[in-house]
Amino acid sequence: MRGTDLPEKKLVWLMILLGSAMFVPMFVIQHLGGFDFWWWMSTSLLVLVSLSLLTDRNYLSLLGADLSENLFRKIMIALASVILLYFVFYFGNWISRQWFSFAGGQITGIYHFKGEASSWRIILLMALVIGPGEELFWRGFVQRHLSGRYGRLTGFFMAAAVYAAVHIATGNFMLVMAALICGLFWGWLYLRYRSMLINVLSHTLWDIAVFVVFPFS
Repeated sequence: MRGTDLPEKKLVWLMILLGSAMFVPMFVIQHLGGFDFWWWMSTSLLVLVSLSLLTDRNYLSLLGADLSENLFRKIMIALASVILLYFVFYFGNWISRQWFSFAGGQITGIYHFKGEASSWRIILLMALVIGPGEELFWRGFVQRHLSGRYGRLTGFFMAAAVYAAVHIATGNFMLVMAALICGLFWGWLYLRYRSMLINVLSHTLWDIAVFVVFPFS
């Protein structure tokens, strides 16, 4: 791989460790004074995506190629995926509340991450940094490199597991399960279409839908 002297295996695991080191304290502490969860997450993702691009110079060319063809089709696939995933969570929300007495409280707890941040700031950060950043790092970099090293399916499952694991620090079982489902869904989407545009649009629109526009709490 151009752009770094580190072997691919070491590079991807170093980046996973760095991502975990940045995400876990964020989930546990959530804010440091005026530096709340949303600024923290946005800053972490800007760092991780920047390092991903710097250490893998092929990444920019892959992104450029993705944006150069079948844009309308990719947008339609992304929109369909948002609708599908929303209804998966809609029914999952209902079922989990019937089966688990703690589900309602934990789902409400997820929305406490909003804190005192305005809806407009959350939407802007989700649209410009958080949605794109999570996909560019966790799927576009981590899953792609794990798949390149261990095989497509193995890399897909490993990336989804890591993505869910970093959420364990929240102590919120429902959030960890949601992260696992999302990791598998967006991981499959990337495995199937190999398009960051599809993934970024899907993740961003879904985040805004479930957290701001049509929340489950």
